[in-house]
Amino acid sequence: MKRRRTTLLSLAALLGAALTALPAQQAGADEVEQVRNGGFETTADPWWTSNVTAGLTDGRLCADVPGGTVNRWDSAVGQDAITLVKGSSYRFSFSASGVPEGHVVRAIVGLGVSPYDTWYEATPVLGESGDAYTYTFTSPVDSTQGQVAFQVGGSADPWRFCLDDVSLLGGVPPEVYQPDTGPRVRVNQVAYLPAGPKNATLVTDAAAKLPWQLRNGSGVTVARGWSVPRGLDVSSGQNVHSIDFGGYRTRGTGFTLVADGETSRPFDIGTAGYDQLRLDAVKYYYTQRSGIAIRDDLRPGYGRAAGHLDAAPNQGDSAVPCQPGVCDYTLDVTGGWYDAGDHGKYVVNGGIATWELLSTYERSLLARTGDPAALGDGTLALPESGNKVPDILDEARWELDFLLKMQVPDGQSLAGMAHHKIHDEQWTGLPLLPSDDPQKRELHPPTTTATLNLAATAAQAARLYRPYDKAFAARALTAARKAFTAALAHPDVYADPNDGIGGGAYNDDDATDEFYWAAAELYLSTGEKQFADKVVNSPAHTADIFVPSGFDWSRTAAAGRLDLATVPNRLPGRDKVRGSVVRGADKYLATLAGQPYGMPYAPDGNRYDWGSSHQVLNNAVVIATAYDLTGASKYRAGAVQSMDYVLGRNALNLSYVTGYGEVNSHHQHSRWYARQLDPNLPDPPRGTLSGGANSSIQDPYAQSKLQGCVGQFCYIDDIQSWSTNETAINWNAALARLASFVADQG
Repeated sequence: MKRRRTTLLSLAALLGAALTALPAQQAGADEVEQVRNGGFETTADPWWTSNVTAGLTDGRLCADVPGGTVNRWDSAVGQDAITLVKGSSYRFSFSASGVPEGHVVRAIVGLGVSPYDTWYEATPVLGESGDAYTYTFTSPVDSTQGQVAFQVGGSADPWRFCLDDVSLLGGVPPEVYQPDTGPRVRVNQVAYLPAGPKNATLVTDAAAKLPWQLRNGSGVTVARGWSVPRGLDVSSGQNVHSIDFGGYRTRGTGFTLVADGETSRPFDIGTAGYDQLRLDAVKYYYTQRSGIAIRDDLRPGYGRAAGHLDAAPNQGDSAVPCQPGVCDYTLDVTGGWYDAGDHGKYVVNGGIATWELLSTYERSLLARTGDPAALGDGTLALPESGNKVPDILDEARWELDFLLKMQVPDGQSLAGMAHHKIHDEQWTGLPLLPSDDPQKRELHPPTTTATLNLAATAAQAARLYRPYDKAFAARALTAARKAFTAALAHPDVYADPNDGIGGGAYNDDDATDEFYWAAAELYLSTGEKQFADKVVNSPAHTADIFVPSGFDWSRTAAAGRLDLATVPNRLPGRDKVRGSVVRGADKYLATLAGQPYGMPYAPDGNRYDWGSSHQVLNNAVVIATAYDLTGASKYRAGAVQSMDYVLGRNALNLSYVTGYGEVNSHHQHSRWYARQLDPNLPDPPRGTLSGGANSSIQDPYAQSKLQGCVGQFCYIDDIQSWSTNETAINWNAALARLASFVADQG
């Protein structure tokens, strides 16, 4: 499975953040194990590292410690999210070795956040064979923010530290987490279209149908009916009924649905909510911008200094070097969007996000219900507003300019390729404004997939910007051609899956889909036979690409297929292309019909993937495209209904979009939308999509709360949960695309 981040040692992303502990295992009558994965059998998660190069060796965690450091804490290995109980006794034990022998390790149990108090420490002198050490102490505090750490700095010469069998026995198990899911009637908490589907889900033990009432904002019953029992819902583990009140079409606000003695959260029947959501979902990108001060007059409460513009303490993005040994030049890679909750910028994720925003605009030009003015000049309150260019194109241009800067210059090895990413040398803690980031910035090696993302989006830009800026359109097309040629010459240069320190790895070892996508965009913008041949000869052209998990940054063939189906062209066999999209939509409609919560997403084994909320939306985009192709009302209804899931009709009864719905996600993992940690900082802006349920719950905070979670319940709205609750530019692009479609149906 392709993943956004590697798991090895990725907890360093949260060094300095407040965390809580994992449900502990009973080790004896009065002892509880507080350390997770102290045996390092198959992974190093959730251990973090600082200023060492570490990995697993023979079932141990081994770290190469650099020489020339001054303090013990200058290099370290550790684990956060440790719970301690005041007055409880603990047995702290581990095995460790040092090569050469004679090095001292400072083993501590202390506070994992500022002021980093130490509650216990030991300083054994290590031998090469690996001795076992055991200590006991009594905790002086109650804390859920403890830390076990091994500080190994302060040596003039480099050495190798290995660790195994780490244990902290004692204390009591933490409380079992129970999410507050509110009323058992689950609805879209924002709005249903007057002439659209209106469905709800009732959680109940009842086997037989139950009566329901729809009440308007004054509490008057305006519609009645009976629920339809659906039995056990695999996605949530709940017994549920479905409720269909689509026959009621009168506009209004403050409606509620009553069934089985429960009253739903309020919702509207109307279109205004989607008109605004379309705007807010795209406005999100302005506050993600790097290299520009965010104006508070344009985004009240979100103004901040420019990030990574060579102003101290930033080391800046105007002359970024490569990782050691990768290249001997620097590049000006200022600008672009910060990818997610960190300060990294990634070509592969930037590519799919840019494509989806550009396609949102392109659909408005081509579809029967499209409305180009809805995202036109002046609609998004950008610094560029008023320049006679649609605002959505101005916003996408900020990222496109960055993507072009990531291309390897002429005369260099791999010229024409694109660097995979640029980010900090080491993970930073949170909260941390972009302007306060002190880390060294590095370019990471070029990859085939990044190069093809550049080729695809630059080619798409060439046709869309031509009416507004012919010079930029020509430059983009030249870069796209150069990138595609370079990728053909280097077809299998992939990202290192272990390159996940300081930023996500975004590794992908199959570029077949990216080649197809890039060839499609180049053909659509040029009409040239050479690109048409690449399209029709690609194995992706006839493959069944509309899979349950949907399209994403690592599965991009759908981007090419959707554009080939909708953008006017003369590709041989284009009717088959359009037919394949309709068949894909039919599969997703069947999935939706089989899901009591009404979403076109049913991952294999009920294993919700990272960013599942946007995968629901992208599957709905395929359904919406089928409507644009056929005009069949079932596709319009399916796409519109899919929005219900992310806006509250789900097992957790919350909207995954900040500011939308009575109960909504608003603590997404971010270093600058971090009000949960710093009251001087804001929550994410309205219209920010959370990643949503993720069965793998890779982060320690989610692990501490969600062990054994079922499908939709693998989510928690907390800034510390980067695996279930991050924000990302590609996720918001899916929201913008579908919200725009739904708004157009009003």
